[in-house]
Amino acid sequence: MTSTQSTPSPDMQALKARLKATWESGDYGVFARSLEPGALVFLRELNIRPGERFLDVACGAGQLVIPASRMGVDATGVDIAANLIGQARERAAAEHLPARFDEGDAEDLPYPDAGFDVVSSLVGAMFAPRPEHVAAELLRVCRPGGRVVMGNWTPSGFVGGLFRVLGRHVPPSPLMPSPMGWGDEATVRERLGWGARELGFERFAYPFAYPFGPAEVVEFFRAFYGPTNRAFAALDEGGQAALRADLEAYWAEHNRARDGTTRLDSELLVVRLVRA
Repeated sequence: MTSTQSTPSPDMQALKARLKATWESGDYGVFARSLEPGALVFLRELNIRPGERFLDVACGAGQLVIPASRMGVDATGVDIAANLIGQARERAAAEHLPARFDEGDAEDLPYPDAGFDVVSSLVGAMFAPRPEHVAAELLRVCRPGGRVVMGNWTPSGFVGGLFRVLGRHVPPSPLMPSPMGWGDEATVRERLGWGARELGFERFAYPFAYPFGPAEVVEFFRAFYGPTNRAFAALDEGGQAALRADLEAYWAEHNRARDGTTRLDSELLVVRLVRA
């Protein structure tokens, strides 16, 4: 059996098209390199064994799938951004890895029921606009007794605040629930608890580190991170200046470094589920 998700309304289809364009803007493959240390910690904590079938949902340019494939895992990645899937395939081919990458939607995964032993998503599927569909799909493609593990930004963490800054300048669509709902334990229990034999949570301080100051970090996000890139593109010159000033102030406020670089942590809610 494959997904039986309902067809989105025309307004939702338009929103999903805009979100796809957002994640295809900038260059998340470049952006994610700065987040690689935390991603590798997340991957190690998955404890995937060689030969297990592993799916990473909203995989970007393969930040988890490529190293998992190096370890002998039967690794697959899926992402809505066609350009990132292209990057991931090129990376796998360059290393002669058997990792598979597919363009696809977290709300309508192109895989059969119970096809994977471990299903993960690291700050990816949380940004899909219909969380109830995402939850159903993560559970559907995981075998009974298999594991679903998510890493989601929390509302109270640094990234939660960063999106509030963006939202003050470019309000999100009323059709789009806050992605940070995935960082709230009670909300996650409502969405995933029905399919869980076990469900637990951990908090993880995800490191951000850049060899330049907050002003340069803002420009880095503007160039390479889709949501920031699109927020700036939606504003006129004055609006862009105001957004830049608020973002620089926010980064400077939370920066622990005093040597011209930028270092801080953002709270991640790690969701660990054993499929019923």
